Amino acid sequence: MRSEASAGTFPRARRGYHLISSMVRLHPRLIAIAMGGAFIYAVCTVGSGIVIEWVVDHVVLPRFEDGEVALSTLAIGLSMIVGVGFVRAVGVVIRRAFASRTQWRVAQTLSSEVVDRLLAQPAAWHQRRSDGELIARAGVDADAAVSVLAPLPFGLSTVLMVFIAGVWLLLTDVVLGALAVGVFPLLLVTSVLYQRRVDRHYEEAQRELGTFIAAVNESFDGVQLVKAYGAEARETTRLAAIAAKVRDARVHAIRLRGTYEASIEVIPAMTNVAIVVLGAMRVGSGDVTVGELSGFIFMFTLLVFPLRIVGYVLSELPHSQAGWDRIRDVLDDPIEADPRSGIVQIDPADRSGDAVRLSALSFTYPGDVEQTIAEIDLTVASGSVLAIVGPTGSGKSTLIDLISGIVPATDGRVGLADRRPVVVFEEAFLFGGTVRDNLTVGADFDDAALWTALHLAAAESFVRDLPQGLDTVVGERGVSLSGGQRQRVALARALLRKPNLLLLDDTTSALDPTTEAAVLNNLRSAFGDTTVIMVASRPSTIALADRVAYIDAGVLVAHGEHAALVTSQPGYRALVEAFESDRSGARS
Repeated sequence: MRSEASAGTFPRARRGYHLISSMVRLHPRLIAIAMGGAFIYAVCTVGSGIVIEWVVDHVVLPRFEDGEVALSTLAIGLSMIVGVGFVRAVGVVIRRAFASRTQWRVAQTLSSEVVDRLLAQPAAWHQRRSDGELIARAGVDADAAVSVLAPLPFGLSTVLMVFIAGVWLLLTDVVLGALAVGVFPLLLVTSVLYQRRVDRHYEEAQRELGTFIAAVNESFDGVQLVKAYGAEARETTRLAAIAAKVRDARVHAIRLRGTYEASIEVIPAMTNVAIVVLGAMRVGSGDVTVGELSGFIFMFTLLVFPLRIVGYVLSELPHSQAGWDRIRDVLDDPIEADPRSGIVQIDPADRSGDAVRLSALSFTYPGDVEQTIAEIDLTVASGSVLAIVGPTGSGKSTLIDLISGIVPATDGRVGLADRRPVVVFEEAFLFGGTVRDNLTVGADFDDAALWTALHLAAAESFVRDLPQGLDTVVGERGVSLSGGQRQRVALARALLRKPNLLLLDDTTSALDPTTEAAVLNNLRSAFGDTTVIMVASRPSTIALADRVAYIDAGVLVAHGEHAALVTSQPGYRALVEAFESDRSGARS
């Protein structure tokens, strides 16, 4: 039966091989060139020992013993030293240049694959995961995964160099060769033991680093809320606690690495001393020449640093493996079905004039027992404005998500005349670029169209007052704009696309009633055929709608005109009165 140690070593070896081979296959030509340069370096390193032996025996010793050396012999020795040194330098340049190119090209490829995978997943998949955690997979985890690639060509060429040098050392002198070659497996065992102990610390450090990045991203997203509630100290304490976990894991790993590097420094150094002492005895007995011993010591000295690179490759494997595993968590996660594929298109030949049909529509969040939306039947006429009204937590935003195809219905069906609705959320997301960038999002629109959309969203005036107008940088997530300004820019971005179905999830909540009325009236005048479904919690907004859907606890309680619902539904009337009371209290 295999020992526990060997049982643990082989899976690690297989994982390391799979890690390296998977990344090498991404850019095999670059790594092949780097390996070629590394092998040139390896062969020339061994050749330099042979050259030193020849020069000592044919140039140095004859000069001491005979008092002169033939000029041709000196020229040959000098040519061999310069030639081998030059070719070796070329190998170093090729190895380093292409190893670095390989590392960063692979990192770029991995990051691109992660980003492409994130884009391929539907919004429902993203809702279950932290944005910061996903950003870490495409950033720090990709960088960690490729850290083993830079020293890899040198490390593999060192294996070849050690093999060739080992044979040459044994052929030069069996006794000294056995002493030198015996150090190689000792260093290998030391490296394997180190890797086994340090694995979990690197995995923990990478995991905690991802958690830290996610927490920082979350804190940044809510920076205004944090400042509003004076929670800076609490957030600082929370982030400091997570950072401490990253620090502790890294400290443990670095402490082990320090012990390991000291060991692979001391072992060859002590062996070199032993070779000098034993070699002197072998020269005295006539078993080796001074040139052979000089070449022997020179060769072993040259091998010490490359042997450390082998250890460095092994020490980087746990770090790379931790980053690679986290990347594979994203890349290997199956792409979920897009909820929009479950939306049924209303037959264009249908003469009913419906823009939206909800049939026994139900939704339950994964892990919940109670339904968030319960068997809603609802039709919305084309070109009309529907207000969705209900108390907090009644399922209004979830209903918008179902109609837009952000989340899939648990039961029932969503039917749309146009399966490409445009949705604008209460928390408007703006990129860190200019107003123009946030409106076009890479599409081609002329300035006239941009200003028209801004006018319809009641945003033209404040945008013209910005320092550079359309080309003003708004800052990360639009931090330089107020909440109402961000909402209007996001609404203008939607209107620029001239949607047939516009979904507003309390999009005008940060606007004053006058501006809100102007925006809705602009929509009616400019987009008479556009169907608007909006979550509303302001009486003035509700009154502008053609019809109202009143929902409570996920159930469609009533559907009709605002005035009729106020008369026939006590719960709706009480809710509207509460909205009005809240607004009056806020103004006072």
